[in-house]
Amino acid sequence: MTLSPAPPPEPADDRPAAPDPADAIAPPRPTGVKAFLPEALDPTVFDEGFLRQLERLGLLMKQPVRGGLKGGRRSVKRGQSVEFADYRDYALGDDLRQLDWNVYARLEKLFVKLFVEEEDVTITFLVDASPSMAFGRPEKLQFAKRATAALGYIALAGEDRVVVTALTGRSARRQSGLRGSGRVFRLLANLSTIQPAEGPADLLASARQAGAMLTGRGVVVLISDLLDPAADRVIRELAATGSELIVLHTLSPDELDPQLEGDLRLVDSETGEGVDVTVDLATLDDYRARLAAWRGELEELARKRRVSYVPVSTDIPLADLVFAELRRRRVVG
Repeated sequence: MTLSPAPPPEPADDRPAAPDPADAIAPPRPTGVKAFLPEALDPTVFDEGFLRQLERLGLLMKQPVRGGLKGGRRSVKRGQSVEFADYRDYALGDDLRQLDWNVYARLEKLFVKLFVEEEDVTITFLVDASPSMAFGRPEKLQFAKRATAALGYIALAGEDRVVVTALTGRSARRQSGLRGSGRVFRLLANLSTIQPAEGPADLLASARQAGAMLTGRGVVVLISDLLDPAADRVIRELAATGSELIVLHTLSPDELDPQLEGDLRLVDSETGEGVDVTVDLATLDDYRARLAAWRGELEELARKRRVSYVPVSTDIPLADLVFAELRRRRVVG
């Protein structure tokens, strides 16, 4: 065997390297708290204008609640504030300081002044971070974090307390509560730390753990694909906590209208188990029919439990979700 000598090394070139044309086409991917906000699939950016629009909205509640602290949420109950609401007849034991003596001077009858009570309410976001939420374009978990950021800012601007809990596999990770619109950047930073879990998931177990950490009545917003055999029990048990429940049932366009054909092997993202299938038009029609029936069953269950059920696709622009879909369904207003 003949060994050829290695060629002599090239002389060093001190000239700066030419820029890669790809660098001019694709800007660097954002990092940190903004990494999950702007992208080509969702042009909405959390800029000042968008935040100002969100501040005009509030999360609507079907029932008044009694919070532990005074807050900014108007209640139909009567309490102590500077905003007058109504009168009622005086009853023995009422606070004499609330009597309206001007009315007594005119009518010679005692009336107690009633005021609008402003209440402290906790809005808890349950973000499903099971492995299946990493699927889709746009990715379901990214969508869930964006939706939580928008709705969370609405709550913060309304002086409600915001708590984010990540449902990771079989447990729930609760983050510290936040209050005030100035904490929006802390909210975004907290959301950026939520990553998809690995391995088998149990949505019911993690939701039960999250439900056990709820304190008092408030609003619970579950953002999940509900791809769990016990999804109906998740809704039942969260609705039974006494809090008002909002479910954003999040699926990707690939799940709503799969573009598949031929002989395929489908692999479960959580268990790793696979199944061989042959996909044709009849298979896709059957899939869509079963999907529609499943979503219909969940919607009917939600109606019976007085739950706000909102089916959404991850390709809906965030502004359309908040200002159109959620307003139409009386979740915000």
